[in-house]
Amino acid sequence: QVQLVESGGGLVQAGGSLRLSCVASGSTNSIQTVGWFRQAPGKQRDLLATIGFRDSTTYYPDSVKGRFTISRDNAMDTVYLQVDDLKPEDTAVYYCSAATAAWKLVPNDYWGQGTQVTVSS
Repeated sequence: QVQLVESGGGLVQAGGSLRLSCVASGSTNSIQTVGWFRQAPGKQRDLLATIGFRDSTTYYPDSVKGRFTISRDNAMDTVYLQVDDLKPEDTAVYYCSAATAAWKLVPNDYWGQGTQVTVSS
């Protein structure tokens, strides 16, 4: 079992930046990839970025390239998502997820509880 806890969300002004954290615990040696998603009210949950938990491979969907940066600190079993130049439309709950059975581009085996990001104009 893997547990994921996100933090770092909050209320920020447009144009600002945030760094979200996802701390993994439990069977972390089984984690293959970690992803960040977001879900706005009434909308689907969208993938923002994926990173290999044991390597430096990263993936960003074409729709979000440029303002999002995923990184990891294996010593701390933590994955970060840096979000720059925030816009009101970035307002959403941000989730991290992990894949353990295989190296998945869209990790979906385990989920955190989410952290709210609200961007004011």
